Amino acid sequence: MSANPWEDFAKRGREPHERRAGVARTVLDGRTKPAGTPAGSADHGEGSGADAAAMGEPGRSWLTLGGSLGSAVPDRDEPGRVAGDALDRSPEAVPRALVGSGQVGETIREPVKGELELGGRKVDVAQVTMPVPNIRARDDYFVPPDLAGAGWRGRGRGPCRTGRARWPYQRLRPRQIAGHRRPALPVRRLRRGESMPVRDKVVSAAEAVAIIRPGDMVATSGFVGVGTPDAIFVALEERFRATGQPRDLGLLFAAAPGDGKERGLNRLAHDGLIGRVVGGHWSLVPKLGKMAADGLIEAWNLPLGCVSQLFREIAGRRPGLLSRVGLGTFVDPRQGGGKLNAISTRDLVRVTEIDGREWLFYEAFPVEVAIIRGTTADPDGNISMEREALILDNLAIAMAAKASKGFVIAQVERLAAADALPAKQVVVPGVLVDCVVLAPPEHHGQTYATAFSPAFSGQLRVPLDRIPPLALDERKIIARRCAMELPMGGVVNLGIGMPEAVAAVAKEENLLEQVTLTAEPGIIGGLPQGGLDFGAAINPSAIIAQNQQFDFYDGGGLDLACLGMAQADRQGNVNVSRFGGRFAGSGGFINITQNARALVFAGTFTAGGLRVEAGEGTLRIAHEGRSRKFVATVEQVTFNGGLAASSGQPVLFVTERCVFELTPSGIELVEVAPGIEPERDILELMDFRPLVRDPKPMDARLFHAATMGLEAMLLDRPLAARFTLDPARSMLFIDFAVYRVRRVEQVEAVREHVKSLVEPLGRKVEAVIDYDGCDIDPTIAEAWFDMARDVQARFYDKASRYTTSAFMRLKLGDALQRREMAPHVFASAAETAGPAAE
Repeated sequence: MSANPWEDFAKRGREPHERRAGVARTVLDGRTKPAGTPAGSADHGEGSGADAAAMGEPGRSWLTLGGSLGSAVPDRDEPGRVAGDALDRSPEAVPRALVGSGQVGETIREPVKGELELGGRKVDVAQVTMPVPNIRARDDYFVPPDLAGAGWRGRGRGPCRTGRARWPYQRLRPRQIAGHRRPALPVRRLRRGESMPVRDKVVSAAEAVAIIRPGDMVATSGFVGVGTPDAIFVALEERFRATGQPRDLGLLFAAAPGDGKERGLNRLAHDGLIGRVVGGHWSLVPKLGKMAADGLIEAWNLPLGCVSQLFREIAGRRPGLLSRVGLGTFVDPRQGGGKLNAISTRDLVRVTEIDGREWLFYEAFPVEVAIIRGTTADPDGNISMEREALILDNLAIAMAAKASKGFVIAQVERLAAADALPAKQVVVPGVLVDCVVLAPPEHHGQTYATAFSPAFSGQLRVPLDRIPPLALDERKIIARRCAMELPMGGVVNLGIGMPEAVAAVAKEENLLEQVTLTAEPGIIGGLPQGGLDFGAAINPSAIIAQNQQFDFYDGGGLDLACLGMAQADRQGNVNVSRFGGRFAGSGGFINITQNARALVFAGTFTAGGLRVEAGEGTLRIAHEGRSRKFVATVEQVTFNGGLAASSGQPVLFVTERCVFELTPSGIELVEVAPGIEPERDILELMDFRPLVRDPKPMDARLFHAATMGLEAMLLDRPLAARFTLDPARSMLFIDFAVYRVRRVEQVEAVREHVKSLVEPLGRKVEAVIDYDGCDIDPTIAEAWFDMARDVQARFYDKASRYTTSAFMRLKLGDALQRREMAPHVFASAAETAGPAAE
């Protein structure tokens, strides 16, 4: 990549117009005429030859390239080669090849050898039988079905009627032809109100990838196997194996499209084919990761969410993305800038300051080719995604390519007639799509594990009671402990790996209706899946674009994130992105961890061969893992514990045998499993000694095969457990989070409990009340707020109420104001200490 990433494509000048008009130049064996062309037919100058009213202009030869009608004339700029304009690919349009000066010749049966230059791109004629079309209505043209006997006067200027065809003609605009001095083929003049003919954009995969030239930056969709255009990848790999072209491609992807073995982008991991890669997640493309580790390609790892949002910046031709995501991590230029090896020298990220705050600027660069995937396409190239499990960034990627004067290839599984797709179902409009590839079923599964499930695409809701529960092992123990942190009524992200099991536990414990689970590719609600189905969800409530999901995440939309953990150190730093020579990549980890309100990192205490035995409320280590996860210093900082601690972000580290909590002084051991000896089974297996004060036992229910009863535990806490009085500070803390008020008796119980705690003090107190997730039955609401006014008048000096729900804040504020109480309700507990507190 050059210093100015926009220079290369800006120098191409008219190339996008050439592509849009479907124009090509044909170089025929370096000679002035193809084999089999009559003598003198292509040797003449542009102005020499016979009668202009005959079939062709003097010196012009007509030929077919794999069924495509074209013209061949000597190239005035480069004597000794023939240049041609291949303008139509329909065999029906030209039943015979027209060869010679004004003569109808025999069909050229032998393929013309040489190269095809499409928009400045050289491709073998034997491979590509047509210019890949991107015909927009205003730039389209029409070649009559029978040119025999047709001609034109004055080199095609103006309409005329001659010969048998009797077609009106007009000259093509100069920008529609590669080399505007060359004679133009005639086109039919449209009558007023007549629609312009539209060229069918459906091509083979081989024809589609033939447009890709050496050095192109190729952006692709895909999340694991969801939305991954494998048919295009297969064709690109086959072309490279057969011809050695194209070479030194760039790849840009957000989430790794791959299965961790052979499929997806792993198919393209050939020396010479790929030259540079910018990716968000690398774990499932290990072949590309090995090339990066070996220094065979330039490679960068940027946050998945930032790459996803960067597509939009490129689409808008903005200079880049401004974000605080990545500060203090390996993406920060002061800690490497996301570079994965020594040959990756270009700075794609830099630090800037705005109003005294540091930001990271992610540089935009051109995308020459976009490869996307959908479900259905029509002849105009409109793409719908009704059977896809995710929408991903297909629209943004296509727009990024078009803003870069690039090319868009779409893979689909079925075709529709023209105008058959409802407008609201079209995700990528045809004006953005250059060609469509109909994929075979084996390269268009809904995921890598599931050929098709209507429950993934939101077309059908299925019962969840038939999903078997997880076996009681270390994975389920960790998932259960994480599920104990689920905020009822809150929004949660579950990461890849160990956290995937949290969704299964939530379903088993009947918590799915009490919490909204999400996944970063755009899933909201439902039951997120794991393994090679990861990214999809059963019965999702909504599926939105991936870049919009990260807007929601970056804007603080997550109440809790539960993510994996590969390494952690004494400061609470976490590494999930790089281990020795293996690149897993950060994925959406950095976006999520830096913006969620609370975090839970989940993982086994050791790795590599760990086996545990659980039952009857205790845990025993049957075989210890080979590798330590709690190390003195992590290899790469994917999560900065110091920044989180300084901001007051709650962070837990959950393993099968213990739980740690992040504090300003480092991580502290706060829970130990029954049956585990802390010194032998925990502390001796860490490279540092954590803070140890008074750890409590982990809940024994975690280690029983029976369900834990989490629904009752999280929703029906005893009322007494919701009140905490601090006499020294004269403060009363009341936790009504996820409290369900259904009976008048509950209202009176709250009144009596406040009275029993405060009245013995003989003075009023300051009350801090958490209403987050509180659900008050409308028939009880009047009694509840009357009670609130009564206890405030009798027992509170002032009261601060807060909830993260904007609706609840509005509802509470209105009820309090009608009772002449201070109506302000805060969005968080931290705000209650401010001057606006009651």
